[in-house]
Amino acid sequence: MKYERRQVETLRRELAKPVRRIHTIFGPRQSGKTTVVLQALREIDTVSLYRAVEDPNLDRLGGFGTRRSDTVHPGRRDQAWLIRVWENARREAARGGGAVLALDEIQKIDNWSETVKGLWDADRREVCPLHVVILGSAPMLMQSGLTESLAGRFQHIPVAHWSFQEMVDAFGLSLPEYAFYGGYPGTSDLIAEPSEWRKHVRSALIETTIERDVVGVARIEKPALLKQLFELGAAYSGQILAIEKILGLLAGAGNATTLVDYLHLLSRVGLLAAIPRYSRSPARQRTDRPKLLVLNTGLMTALSDYSFEEAQADRTFWGRIVETAAGAHLLNTADERTKVHYWRSKDGDEVDFVMTRGPRTVAIEVKTGQVRATHGMKIFRERFRPDRVVVVGPDERERNTVSLAEYLSRPASDWFEDGE
Repeated sequence: MKYERRQVETLRRELAKPVRRIHTIFGPRQSGKTTVVLQALREIDTVSLYRAVEDPNLDRLGGFGTRRSDTVHPGRRDQAWLIRVWENARREAARGGGAVLALDEIQKIDNWSETVKGLWDADRREVCPLHVVILGSAPMLMQSGLTESLAGRFQHIPVAHWSFQEMVDAFGLSLPEYAFYGGYPGTSDLIAEPSEWRKHVRSALIETTIERDVVGVARIEKPALLKQLFELGAAYSGQILAIEKILGLLAGAGNATTLVDYLHLLSRVGLLAAIPRYSRSPARQRTDRPKLLVLNTGLMTALSDYSFEEAQADRTFWGRIVETAAGAHLLNTADERTKVHYWRSKDGDEVDFVMTRGPRTVAIEVKTGQVRATHGMKIFRERFRPDRVVVVGPDERERNTVSLAEYLSRPASDWFEDGE
């Protein structure tokens, strides 16, 4: 079955317009970035050249448009190679009245952003009709290169973890299966083999992301600590944990500043987020007691000792899985204007998630058992008067309740659009 994420149509539409900016696509590993680009290229009426920096054999997939371009550049993939590929794409664009050059894993080339800047600026001076798409699975390297060298020259098309609705439409996952196995399309065929699924998530996703996309590109003084921090975050996902407590649970953790920096890095590569406590005053929002959330529930369950059936039978653990899925969904679908928090009073009253967009506030409570108003939500409503309250429960027939399936099928922005 052929399934296309919405980013495919977005990219296809942008490639049909006159050349204005570089199209950039990056996100977590195995979120389908390469597939998005290849699907878009197959449907456009323009010569296209796809070049994979990391795997030269994939170059033969290039040339999807009105005619095929099978030119393959062997040898070392460096700046000189990048210039040769770009010049070849320029010639294709000149002959055909336009072309597309897609460069996969471009961050593997040293000083790639400076080289791209020079080539792109030259194309703009010559009004070259060459669309350029760059993609990669190391968000930190990509973001750094774009903001430092290519500011104002790119349009970003984000590719996040797959949502519940996408996994249903593409692979037929049930709601409990999505909550446990998460939104990784590449692991859907391993669900029937739990040990293989767990092994794949741990090695191909968690270890590879930490070693290549964090340790391999940033100055990490304590790589072992970074890995321990992620494992701890996965074990406590859905829970509030003081930085001081985290320091006490990790051997040789160093200081709080290092820990906060590492949490930020793990968030940037799509593994673990630390959301702050909500306050009406941004200056008073607390980051010393974050709520930890893996950004894909498969990361949490693959590191646990629970089977799918055992997880469902343990109401406390399953409740944390559902809350994690709900929070991760907000973080993965929120736009740049939307901020996600939790709230807890000095007396211990809580609201699971609080979203803000400018002056607007939405409070969200997630329930896996009987749906009833919590004291925490009552106090929050009296104190902050949110624009909307969303209660997510197992039975949508309950008054003022949204089913988990519906909630996970709607992006974060939807809750700002509708009234209570």
